[in-house]
Amino acid sequence: MTNLTNYHSHCLYCDGRANMEDFIRFAISEGFSSYGISSHAPLPFSTAWTMEWDRMYDYLSEFSRLKAKYADEIELAVGLEIDYLNEESNPSLSRFQELPLDYRIGSVHMLYSPEGKVVDIDTPADHFRELVDAHFGGDLDFVVRLYYKNLLRMVELGGFDIVGHADKMHYNASCYRPGLLDEAWYDTLVRDYFAVIAERGYIVEINTKSYHELGTFYPNERYFSFLKELGIRVQVNSDAHYPERINNARFEGLSALKKAGFTSVVEWHGGKWEDVLLVLESAKTVIGSHS
Repeated sequence: MTNLTNYHSHCLYCDGRANMEDFIRFAISEGFSSYGISSHAPLPFSTAWTMEWDRMYDYLSEFSRLKAKYADEIELAVGLEIDYLNEESNPSLSRFQELPLDYRIGSVHMLYSPEGKVVDIDTPADHFRELVDAHFGGDLDFVVRLYYKNLLRMVELGGFDIVGHADKMHYNASCYRPGLLDEAWYDTLVRDYFAVIAERGYIVEINTKSYHELGTFYPNERYFSFLKELGIRVQVNSDAHYPERINNARFEGLSALKKAGFTSVVEWHGGKWEDVLLVLESAKTVIGSHS
């Protein structure tokens, strides 16, 4: 059975709601062929949602134990979701590169305000509005441009395999100002960003975490055909924090990719990334009830 994979999931080492083995056992029960754990990497300061450096050895050791334990049932890979915060904290740092990981996801969740305060913008839309008003003077254009500036810098510095939820701000920003996604400057910003991703050869995940709740993928589905045109390789990840959500909206994501012209997705097999035929019906037999 093909296309039953997920490489973006968070367990108890960060803000996930179950232990690592629970995710793996659930993936096996769902018929997954491969699965990846990708806890939020440590930041220069403590947060409620990131791992601490003193847990890294335990994280990697537990993964190694479980990989051996379930070797006959599923292929496992270990990664980290690493934030771009600034030049001193991003996926390219040697501290992250020296870790014995199978893969790395590069993401942006936070921005510096003009006063130098770190602002977590990965929040519900109503709180996002409050943050933009309180820390950025209500200047949505500034926030959007800063977000994509940081994403571009992250791509330039490299050090990762997968671009995490590539344009996640689009939902909150369009709630703040309806019609934003249709504004020419915004569309140009996004397209230029994807063009650089294509040049560097990164994988783009189709993040399905919010599909059932908010009706959107990250990146926005309007850009799927453009990703195809650019030759960007894609995979479907659910960004799961609960084992029962590892399959969240997978069929919808694969269907949208197929509609956009994709015939393959990227999966981890034999210890490496490879392009696998997108077989929609095979996925549909398993995908269905989880939300």
